Amino acid sequence: MKVAGMGVPSRRVLLGVGLVGVFCLGLWTQIHAVTAAATESPSLAFVKKTIAAHPIVIFSKSYCPYCKRAKSVFKQMDTTPYVVELDLREDGGRIQAALSELVGRRTVPQVFVDGNHIGGSDDTLEAFNNGKLKKLLNTKRLLEA
Repeated sequence: MKVAGMGVPSRRVLLGVGLVGVFCLGLWTQIHAVTAAATESPSLAFVKKTIAAHPIVIFSKSYCPYCKRAKSVFKQMDTTPYVVELDLREDGGRIQAALSELVGRRTVPQVFVDGNHIGGSDDTLEAFNNGKLKKLLNTKRLLEA
């Protein structure tokens, strides 16, 4: 491609500017990623830390029938999940918003096993009924003998 009035030195400058632009875009992306990680909300950090610290976690509300059903699944399996009752916490709404950001759902319960998102009440019950939950818990040795 010929650009009117541009000789070889001008094209080199244009190429150099393009490379600098690509470098700057890459650098901006890296800085933005680091900044985003550094500015993670305390609620999202709490959710991630809780999921990492406990083999089974249920984010729940104490009055919710769907949450009670999910908790009863683990009771039937003789295993005790770590339960975060959002309605009993001052920051429960912010934690629920962080869960929505993390898993794409705002509803409760939200169940995690060994760091993996199982889903809500229906998902947990389905995993229990088809044996996937028991298999996952046995694989991770989370069932009490």
